[in-house]
Amino acid sequence: MANAKRKILVTSALPYANGAIHLGHLVEYVQTDIWVRFQRMQGHEIYYVCADDAHGTPIMLRAQQEGITPEALIERMRAEHQADFAAFNVSFDNYHSTHSPENRALSETIYRRLRDGGYISQRTIKQAYDAEKEMFLPDRFIKGTCPRCGAEDQYGDNCEVCSATYDASELKNPVSVISGTKPITKESEHYFFKLSDFEPMLREWLFPDITQQRHVQPEVANKLDEWLAIGLQDWDISRDAPYFGFEIPDAPGKYFYVWLDAPVGYMASFKHFCQQKGLNFDDWWGTDSKAELYHFIGKDILRFHALFWPAMLAGAGFRQPNAVYAHGFLTVNGHKMSKSRGTFINARTYLQHLDSEYLRYYFAAKLNSRVEDIDLNLDDFVARINSDLVGKYVNIASRTANFITKHFDGELLSDIEQGFGALETDSIALVAEAFENREFGQAVREIMAMADRINEFINEHEPWVLAKDPEQKPKLHGVCSRSVHAFYMISILLSPILPALTGRVARELFGMDRNFVWDDLNTFPAHINKFKHLAKRIEPDSIQAMLDASKEGLTMTTEQKATPSGALAHDPIKEEISYDDFAKVDLRIARIVKAEHVEGADKLLQLTLDLGGETRNVFAGIKEAYAPETLEGKLTVMVANLAPRKMRFGLSEGMVLAAGPGKKDLWILHPDDGAQPGMRVK
Repeated sequence: MANAKRKILVTSALPYANGAIHLGHLVEYVQTDIWVRFQRMQGHEIYYVCADDAHGTPIMLRAQQEGITPEALIERMRAEHQADFAAFNVSFDNYHSTHSPENRALSETIYRRLRDGGYISQRTIKQAYDAEKEMFLPDRFIKGTCPRCGAEDQYGDNCEVCSATYDASELKNPVSVISGTKPITKESEHYFFKLSDFEPMLREWLFPDITQQRHVQPEVANKLDEWLAIGLQDWDISRDAPYFGFEIPDAPGKYFYVWLDAPVGYMASFKHFCQQKGLNFDDWWGTDSKAELYHFIGKDILRFHALFWPAMLAGAGFRQPNAVYAHGFLTVNGHKMSKSRGTFINARTYLQHLDSEYLRYYFAAKLNSRVEDIDLNLDDFVARINSDLVGKYVNIASRTANFITKHFDGELLSDIEQGFGALETDSIALVAEAFENREFGQAVREIMAMADRINEFINEHEPWVLAKDPEQKPKLHGVCSRSVHAFYMISILLSPILPALTGRVARELFGMDRNFVWDDLNTFPAHINKFKHLAKRIEPDSIQAMLDASKEGLTMTTEQKATPSGALAHDPIKEEISYDDFAKVDLRIARIVKAEHVEGADKLLQLTLDLGGETRNVFAGIKEAYAPETLEGKLTVMVANLAPRKMRFGLSEGMVLAAGPGKKDLWILHPDDGAQPGMRVK
């Protein structure tokens, strides 16, 4: 291409270091990687950086649960994430972590500049607090009853049943998901970024005049305009200890909220890359930078990237991005990804059953420049891969290349008119334009239309028939040379989408020592090697195996199932039941008001249980483990709707819950203080 060489920096949103990469994540990274690879093929100076988002309360708590340090957890997750991305051929130039010296230094620099510029304020706020765990609770760590529709077990910021949003203080019957206790309200001093001071700057950035580049898609601009019309609020950028993150300078016990230092991770990852490669960081992030900067993100984090982030950069003296490109979510078979259906598919599970580039191709065929959800219809996925990649693209070479090596020693006719290049000039230009504009579905349609035309040409001339007639040898040579040249051309066009497959074509078939570049469209290959098998059809059994494996992963990994340890080794988990089965069991808090020996019984104690206005008589086989007087007054958990059982000592009206193998090794369940007799356990 004749375009001037550009300097481009590209990022994808940072995956959170608290879970595995799944197919929904991969929509973004595949989309970004295709665009980056296309720009690389043009010869532009382009760098693609990313990092793990490694801070926050969830990571701190998960590390505690696993008995490891947060640092150990995030390093393990970073290795897993990088392995998954590499398997899907996502070609980062640098992959870093927000828990890095570069990110700490840049976050502190930005904060100090904002503070010194008068854009940071402090005030005391009231927050939910877990007194048992001695920590303030993020909204997602509080559950209770929705104040709008009454649905139970909803988060502190939104209801998944009626989609209402609300403040955590409005939640009915709130409970900390960490300790199970009722949160209290406690005051704390917090630090705020004065986002409202940047409203004029944001309006100018979001809505430039018609002569300037749009920084967001039109539908995104409309949504942001709605938020601006409501009015921008100051943004809380601090969190209280305990918290895994960076401490705010000159503010002991106060930490940067994860969403402050997460986007700074883009800068930090590139800073780390600059130090390795000898690049000048300011040439890319300074206010006078002529480089292009693009962020690819999901539509759910628009507020942070299209309001908070540009304002932070402006206030701290850094350049703003040229554009923030948002994409929609992934559905599978027309529905939200579901663990129960097996359609919440992790990257690693997919890779155990299918070729990663098949998913890259399918996503590309569905993606465009708009903020639209895309659906992974698994039947359509199988049909499209088998039809397009195997039946159309690979089929061109498999039907013609062997004639060239068998009859003509691998030599192709060199007359350029023998090829399709001149005929397909307009199509090539359309494909290039589509890639540039992120209209990948349009690019795929144009490429496959070319493949259709080539296959029609092959069908029309029937090289397998020509090969049987010695007099038709010159025509055979021409037909197959034109077809192989067309395959060469389509391979170049597909390279941003299928880098591994087309890389094999370049090396194995055409004998190149590198992958294709766009300028290869202007050359004509003179020789080919023997054709090797390139791709196989997807069998439906592979899809079902992947879904089954995803369902198996709901409770524990295959390794955990195969090698149980501890109590599970002697007392395995019983057969899986449905939620409806479990919901039939009515568990209630009960107070043991009286406990006594049962005459003539070696194992039983007779318990009188208060259910909050109703008493029950229960015989429990815990005599060897407990003296009756030690139980009276304690709370326990009982099965309240168990059918009464007539025993020779009397009627038993329920069952108390206990853990342990039996005899002296039994421990009845005791709920924490605060639970009241009659409360449902759920």
